[in-house]
Amino acid sequence: MNATDQEHLHDTRGQSGLNRRMRTALLMVALIGGFYLLREHWSHVAGNWVYLLLLACPLMHLLHGHGRHGALPDNRPDKEA
Repeated sequence: MNATDQEHLHDTRGQSGLNRRMRTALLMVALIGGFYLLREHWSHVAGNWVYLLLLACPLMHLLHGHGRHGALPDNRPDKEA
């Protein structure tokens, strides 16, 4: 590996750290904004919590990670090796 390759690797690590910081900052701003939005509109949310719970079901189905199906080993005791 020559000096140019090492400089390139160092530069990409620096950009990755900046991206991580930016994502963390944006996540914190979104959480704080969501808190204040929820606080201001609590009466509307509290009146419709059943519908929000029903809305959470399809969202959890979509976001739970379909790529892991079959990744875990089958360790059932009734199967013979």
